[in-house]
Amino acid sequence: MPQDDGTGSASATSTVIQGDCLGIIAADLPWAELAGKTVLVTGAAGMIPAYAIYTLLALNDAHDLGITVLGLVRDVDKARSRLAIDPTRPDFTLIGGDVRERIAIKATVDLVIHGASPARPSLHVASPVDTIRTNVDGAFNVLDLCVASGNARFVLMSSAEVYGQQPLDGNLVAEDSYGAVDILNPRSCYTEGKRAAETIAISYHAQYGVPVTIARFGHIFGPGMALDDGRVQADFAADIIARRDITLNSDGSSVRTYTYVADAILGMFYAILLGSDTAYNISDSEGFVSIRELAQAFTQARPHYGLGVRFREGVDTTRFNAVKGLGLDDSRLRGLGWTPFVGLHAGIDHTLAWHEEQVTSLGSTS
Repeated sequence: MPQDDGTGSASATSTVIQGDCLGIIAADLPWAELAGKTVLVTGAAGMIPAYAIYTLLALNDAHDLGITVLGLVRDVDKARSRLAIDPTRPDFTLIGGDVRERIAIKATVDLVIHGASPARPSLHVASPVDTIRTNVDGAFNVLDLCVASGNARFVLMSSAEVYGQQPLDGNLVAEDSYGAVDILNPRSCYTEGKRAAETIAISYHAQYGVPVTIARFGHIFGPGMALDDGRVQADFAADIIARRDITLNSDGSSVRTYTYVADAILGMFYAILLGSDTAYNISDSEGFVSIRELAQAFTQARPHYGLGVRFREGVDTTRFNAVKGLGLDDSRLRGLGWTPFVGLHAGIDHTLAWHEEQVTSLGSTS
């Protein structure tokens, strides 16, 4: 099992991940539709794409579906160490390549799950050109591959950021609720890049007939999440693993929908296998909580550590507004029959358990 170096290494041999995958493939979905298919997953070493790969391989193990899984990554050696999938498996191959360039693979693919994108907020600030180029050029190049493969199905891992600015009234945002974006703010590189990728996908559907599913992920957490990711769910996990109190830099009143990665991947496959709409919010409305509540949930997941939630000096906690923010409406996805099988609180436990597995593994190999 690989060491947890804070970069978000994930291992398919993890007992947590194995249990998650068994829960995903236990869902009553027409999994047989994937039998014999060749599936390309881009950005394969990322947390969410990796879980898609683990799920596909688990389907082969449990149901002998004969799915061929290809993982496109920029650094094969790094990805191999992070994924830790048995290199002798005949049903999985890592391929080196950058989605910003023409994708040259010999295989004809049936399904592409496009997850390659700079995800960390710090990258959006430091490298806005690279961020938008990866999302825009990547969409064109991956969709060209779909056309060359005879109109392979294209699944875009998009983002809640496409909704832009919304009223801070605590409402859940549906798939047709688009707000404004400040296009002169370089931080909009990610938002506009994802919006463009969605439009590019729909354009390929209109002109070439490429089947398209857009999965708009909310705030996702789970195994493989880097502790230095920069988002609050990663910061809180890092605090618990280090056994230190969580310190909030605000009053913690902002609310978002936080979704465990296994629930999110199951939702994506519901959209792929049962969905008739183009876009689906991949988010658990039951995880619609404030940052303060999320922090408390992380500390309560390990009560024996005796940790608490503190506030940075000078933060005014007297004006707490529990509806300052927004989340994603999951009604369309639930209409397909999807329900989260892990949920927020158990998901936090799974996330911490996975990181604890990595620490234990590191100690046993040192």
